[in-house]
Amino acid sequence: MWDKPRVLNWIANLLNALAAVMFLYGLVYVIVHLPIFPLKEVRVEGKLDHVTREQIKFIVDRHLQGNFFTVDVVKARDAFQKLPWARKVSVRKRWPDRLEVVVEEQKELARWGNIALVNTYGELFHAASDSDLPVFYGPGDGVAEVAKQYGVYSQILGTSTGMHIAQLALTPRRAWQIKTNSGMVIELGREDMETRLQKFASVYKQTLGGLKVAISYADLRYPNGFAVRKPEGLPPKRKTGAA
Repeated sequence: MWDKPRVLNWIANLLNALAAVMFLYGLVYVIVHLPIFPLKEVRVEGKLDHVTREQIKFIVDRHLQGNFFTVDVVKARDAFQKLPWARKVSVRKRWPDRLEVVVEEQKELARWGNIALVNTYGELFHAASDSDLPVFYGPGDGVAEVAKQYGVYSQILGTSTGMHIAQLALTPRRAWQIKTNSGMVIELGREDMETRLQKFASVYKQTLGGLKVAISYADLRYPNGFAVRKPEGLPPKRKTGAA
């Protein structure tokens, strides 16, 4: 090989190229690690009602190490994402010295038993809240379904009766039960739930609402009407036909 000048020239050129690349890499590495590109501003955007200034400062001090080039935006995003009330976080660099963090907070819709909270997307998350929230119950794969139906049932009840849902349950057999803020339990069953509730709500003010007593239980699972549990001191009452 040593008597082949073309091969020797090719090897020499390759070594020179590698040396040049390594030199440039080293030069760039040194430059970007110099303290001449510090991060001077971390801007956190988003409507923040639960994420606190102290939490943000802790993450900035602990996880935003390095200068504009070396700071790890993925690590920073993951750190913000671990905040209990952070649903979605994006982090990006803005030349020459700024880091922008956008935090989308969780918006609580209800409690999932005593285990977790449910957000407006029908997702579970773990955080502490002192808000007066409805309580959902159901199978583990039913969170989104219960959240969706809560919106439907709330609109039907609120528009016609003025009652609000305090508790909504979906049984393993896919039957629905509502408990209102007045303490009434409403059995919807597994079929035609919205139609049944709509019929019940449409006649509530003219019938049950006029009794001026608390109705503790309404069973809407009848094909042509509904039944209510006798309030104390009143005879049983059953509504059939248009209900």
